[in-house]
Amino acid sequence: MIKHEGYLHTEGDLNLSESRREWNRQHTDAATQQALKADADHFLHQALSTPCLDVIDSAEGIRIKNLAGKSYIDFHGNNVHQLGYHNRFIIERVKEQLDKLAFSPRRYTNIPSITLAERLSALTDHALSRVLFAPGGTSAIAMAMKLARIYTGKFKTIAMYDSFHGASMDSISLGGEYVFQQGLGPLMAGSIHVPPIDTYRGMWFNRDNENGGDLAYADYLEYVIEKEGDVGILVAETIRSTTVHVPSKAYWKRVREICDKHGVLLVFDEIPIGMGRTGSMFAYQHYDIVPDILVLGKGLGAGIVPMAAIVCKDKLNVAAQVSLGHFTHEKSPLGAAAALAAFDYMEANHTLQHVAEAESFMLKRLLEMKERISIIGDVRGKGLLWGVELVKDRSTKEKDTRSADQVLYKCLELGLSLKISDGSVICLYPPLTSTINELEEAMDILSQALLYVVDNE
Repeated sequence: MIKHEGYLHTEGDLNLSESRREWNRQHTDAATQQALKADADHFLHQALSTPCLDVIDSAEGIRIKNLAGKSYIDFHGNNVHQLGYHNRFIIERVKEQLDKLAFSPRRYTNIPSITLAERLSALTDHALSRVLFAPGGTSAIAMAMKLARIYTGKFKTIAMYDSFHGASMDSISLGGEYVFQQGLGPLMAGSIHVPPIDTYRGMWFNRDNENGGDLAYADYLEYVIEKEGDVGILVAETIRSTTVHVPSKAYWKRVREICDKHGVLLVFDEIPIGMGRTGSMFAYQHYDIVPDILVLGKGLGAGIVPMAAIVCKDKLNVAAQVSLGHFTHEKSPLGAAAALAAFDYMEANHTLQHVAEAESFMLKRLLEMKERISIIGDVRGKGLLWGVELVKDRSTKEKDTRSADQVLYKCLELGLSLKISDGSVICLYPPLTSTINELEEAMDILSQALLYVVDNE
């Protein structure tokens, strides 16, 4: 049995803490206890999801409801809830497709899939014009890795320590999270990792220069590429979704130059943050550069159908002799219908404009909390992607994992579901459809929870 409780206390849903045990004891209704026991009895147990937090019975808008009738505002949602739960506009479109063509055998194509491929290209201003679909983000990452080997002739990969790009054997080799690698023995050869940008306590970050204080990270990246040789691909989150660090425009422009110089494909994993979360349809569009490959998932299927994609430059259309994907659901008409409905909904409801307005509200409220609540060390984010880092002391920046744990469960008690990352970062991923009043309600709960923890230290 693998034991690494210290790490598991700092990631995911903190399944091992006393706060979690107390939370489990609060499930007193028989139906919930029975369902949680059945889940534990029948599913393989795994870190970060066993035991389950609760039993969800229904969902609508920004809220999920459990078997006992308790409602939570969902600021986690695994980032598939971008446009809210049970979005009737999208559901009706999916129902129409379900009545006509739910599955397309892989040897055939279908109009919804073709239309979605065209739509994705148009959303990148046709800078990325070739598309492949997959049933999930992990599979899409694997396709990008295969394509990079074929195109560059080089096998080594670079990603960031602590990054997550999927849970299959190849994607955990690429990624840098220990909890997914522990106990599995030798992983994929040539998997190289470099430090991620940390805009709060990073060893190479200069806060006196916000428009390029992270360039030392790019310099180190180039050093590693030069020393390693045979690097064919760099995979990175454009803006980090878990601990929410926002790189400078200068950083990504420099990385783009480095990749071009050394023949490395630049791949942006926007599986959790694409589809408008940062205020642009795709996060890379904030940086005036274009990746070689863009990887999408989660919200692409509008919270209804598992759907992912790679969208790449035309020059990468060089693998006709290899099956990059070959998935049974490679061109899902149902998934394409859901994605197209999502894009139509966002356009009709001016979702990107709303996210920009919501960003200003979130920044103002979170900075106000920081002024009043001493354990908040840093607030950072973009659009409706925010991280609030808790510390024991602002001068030392020592992580306050205990308070973060307590805040998580107090928020759940008060009706707000969220995630903790890296032990001390409160992650806020509200649906993009959240109204300002709904965001206000959630921020009031968060503030109440933080003050409760501070007052009861």
